[in-house]
Amino acid sequence: MAFLKYSLIRLALFAPLFVLFMFLQLGAVLSVICAALIAFALSYLFFQKQRDDAAAAIHGRLSGKAKPLRSEGEVADANAEDSLLDANPDITIRNSGPKAPETGTPAPKAPES
Repeated sequence: MAFLKYSLIRLALFAPLFVLFMFLQLGAVLSVICAALIAFALSYLFFQKQRDDAAAAIHGRLSGKAKPLRSEGEVADANAEDSLLDANPDITIRNSGPKAPETGTPAPKAPES
């Protein structure tokens, strides 16, 4: 949530600056560059707490100490699946999507040339 908050603050700084520079007819590329530089400088100088919170949130998610994104039920199901596969090595799993229902009629053969 902290990362989203900090991103929205930076966007709220960038958007009006971009509109202002476009109004001053600096051109699209120069307006983007100027607005980005000024928004970066303002957020760096005045929003240190939000930046640190966002960095801590990203670090916490990527450090490996974060709670898993899967629920306990999903983790238990995955563990049961893994143990079943370990106990039966002759079983293979194909992740090709849902299988089409069989109609009992053979598929048409390709014409021979």
